[in-house]
Amino acid sequence: MMKQLSLRILALGIIITAWGCGGGGPQGQVVGTTVRVNTATPTPVGMTWVPSGVMHMGASDQDVRSANDVKNRTVQMVGFYMDAHEITNAEYRQFVDWVRDSTAHTLIGNLKDNDDGSQSVDWKKKIKWTSEETQDAMAAYYIQASESIWGKKEFDNQKLKYSYEAYDYDAMARSYSQGQTQARSSFLTKYDPIIYPDTTVWMKMFSYSYNEPITHQYFWFPSFNYYPLVGVNWYQANAFSHWRTKYWRAYRDSKKMYLEGEFRLPSEEQWEWAARGGRTQSPYPWGGPYVVNKKGCYLANFKPNRGNYSADGGLYTVPVNSYHPNDYGLYNMSGNVAEWTSSPYQTNTYDNIADMSPAMKMRFKDSDPTWWKRKVIRGGSWKDVVGFIQVSSRDYEFADTAKAFIGFRNIVEYIAPALTNRRPARR
Repeated sequence: MMKQLSLRILALGIIITAWGCGGGGPQGQVVGTTVRVNTATPTPVGMTWVPSGVMHMGASDQDVRSANDVKNRTVQMVGFYMDAHEITNAEYRQFVDWVRDSTAHTLIGNLKDNDDGSQSVDWKKKIKWTSEETQDAMAAYYIQASESIWGKKEFDNQKLKYSYEAYDYDAMARSYSQGQTQARSSFLTKYDPIIYPDTTVWMKMFSYSYNEPITHQYFWFPSFNYYPLVGVNWYQANAFSHWRTKYWRAYRDSKKMYLEGEFRLPSEEQWEWAARGGRTQSPYPWGGPYVVNKKGCYLANFKPNRGNYSADGGLYTVPVNSYHPNDYGLYNMSGNVAEWTSSPYQTNTYDNIADMSPAMKMRFKDSDPTWWKRKVIRGGSWKDVVGFIQVSSRDYEFADTAKAFIGFRNIVEYIAPALTNRRPARR
């Protein structure tokens, strides 16, 4: 009897001791919780750090378009990572191949059950493309031999879609601050763009010009692996950015590692800050005021002189690591291809943005006027004259339009090091 009583008293003592500690600090003091996740996020491959700082944005030389839309303004920028070069054909093909394979896995039924009750693609299983099962499941994605210009059945890449959802966090935050209690689903937007680039832009843009060879080869031929991707519209660029985040997050989740930030298109202010490379009021990423060095070599890929496209070393585009990078290690921020940004185009943008981490946002629907759907492109391209490759120059294109001179690059923001303006440690 005494032995049982002693055991009960011992158990009660353990319970009281555990409650008294409560997982808190020593002697009942508040010392904060301990982070138990791996927050060491590595430097994304191919990206370079753009520090925080003050930018004097706006025209530093001349307003080439005479649109009066590049007024001078001083703003505070928050640091971020940016792709050192434009997204290449090889990088975007990885996205296309992933969408193709995930579509095949889904139609075949190569899925696995997750712990939360959902299903996802089982990437450990292999796709036997020549098997009867796969051919039947993917029949709708093939062009029959009778309709193919090659006389044999081929895969129809134009039917590949990437379906995803995205929250409008800005609208959600404003709604909650006003005391509204809308369901989270009301702030969710669904997208399913066709993701294969429009390879015919090389022909559609140039009348009475023989561009069939580059049309057939530019995107898929290995010689163009490290050339900038073109022929994608703004929606496709955003789809790639979402997939890139999802692809990396899936790996880090499998390793129980934390992932900070999302890959996305830069705002036009972030793009200009990165392009300047820390130089104040310089017209070009390398400074200026000239577009040739002391040896007479061109410093970017554009349309020099009276139209001698090849004088700078490239008839059309050039590999993404051509020419010297700016002081942040970014290549071709001027010339080669113009780049999509996340910003809507308005002539009075600089009058309305904030001084701290500025960014213009605009929501639109399919039924809205076409001019509402203009997006800012920056940097100029291989077909532009020198004025358009200045870092302050603004231009626009419609969001649903693809061109042979527009590509993009991503950014990802790590807020903690950006706030202290310390370059994240390389891992």
